[in-house]
Amino acid sequence: MAVRASKPVTVTLGELAERAEARVKSGSYASLSEVLRAGLRALDREELMLDAVLKASVEAALADPRPAVPIDHAFAQLRARAAARRSADNA
Repeated sequence: MAVRASKPVTVTLGELAERAEARVKSGSYASLSEVLRAGLRALDREELMLDAVLKASVEAALADPRPAVPIDHAFAQLRARAAARRSADNA
């Protein structure tokens, strides 16, 4: 007798249920459990890629030889850009 590696879990997919069931019906997956496992693996890959992008961005920022911009100045620039966009949208 095979021992289950994990216990069953009840999941409510809502509007995603039809999409998951369609994948099973198409033969791409043997069960809804397989669809969910594939989805979690894809999420893991996405998070790893995002972590790598964030790490690279931080490393690039730390290696940037330009002088640091004071936070008040940076936020003032952001507020000015946002105001300019709002003005352009309202024009």
